[in-house]
Amino acid sequence: MSESSPDYSKGAAYMNGTYVPISEARIPVGDWGFVHSDVTYDVVHVTDGGFFRLEDHLDRFHRSLAGYRLDPGVTREQMRHILGRVVALSGLQHAFVAMVSTRGVPSVYGSRNPLDCDNTFIAYAVPWVDVIKPEVQERGAHLLVASVPRISPRSLDPTLKNYMWRDFTRGMFEANDKGFDTAILLDQEGFLTEGAGFNVFIVKGTKVITPDRGALEGVTRLSVLDICPELGLEPVVGPITFDDLMDADEVFTTTTAGGVMPCARVNERIYGNDRPGPISAKLKETYWRKHKEGWHMTPVNYADADNPFALAA
Repeated sequence: MSESSPDYSKGAAYMNGTYVPISEARIPVGDWGFVHSDVTYDVVHVTDGGFFRLEDHLDRFHRSLAGYRLDPGVTREQMRHILGRVVALSGLQHAFVAMVSTRGVPSVYGSRNPLDCDNTFIAYAVPWVDVIKPEVQERGAHLLVASVPRISPRSLDPTLKNYMWRDFTRGMFEANDKGFDTAILLDQEGFLTEGAGFNVFIVKGTKVITPDRGALEGVTRLSVLDICPELGLEPVVGPITFDDLMDADEVFTTTTAGGVMPCARVNERIYGNDRPGPISAKLKETYWRKHKEGWHMTPVNYADADNPFALAA
């Protein structure tokens, strides 16, 4: 690799109008995205050289931008191109791809007025990651219902992507201390919400149920709801109590960074034979098979980073 040719093999980023290796991506310490967690983002995955449900992720990102009153000054088509280009530059066939907008640095030093900030747009592609490790998915994740409640939606809208993870982080420390893989949270009324970066489902008979409150409207969650009727299952978005969770036949989680991830235990409750349940396993198999078949996939043109979607036309 010559000095004039950046090494994007470990990931590529777009910052301030420039493409740089991921190791060179930086935000200023005065950016409100850092000092106040005043930021939104979205994450889309690339599998076998193609984006999955890219337009759905862009839709959700724009809803988050509007909800937080962020305007990065980049059109949807420009965002799409930038996302494709960071993947093409990296050469990664399996990637975790983020789009981010921070409030930015105030143009008036010391200002506490968000209108004084120039909002940013950042994008990057890095190697694929799994929220729950593959070997844990194979035996079924062990989840703890954390004692800390989910932040109230009256304070923070959970359907808008954000980095406010203090409740999740406390829950994950509690799960680690007690020997569980990760944590899921209830709201202050005792209804199931979500975990750190993933949605939760329960299976009861032929019903596949996910919470109707306190949770992000996940794209993988949407995919499972779409797949259920194909398998003779009834998708339900509705309230789930702690007792419903304990009485379920199966439990699984979903996320962009991992797909459908079966669980085997919640607290001391062991489901089935302490392994992934049959419906969870079937949904996981179907989800990834449909990827291979091209479902909602947008291929990347790695041969020409300036035209990253030329092959998709």
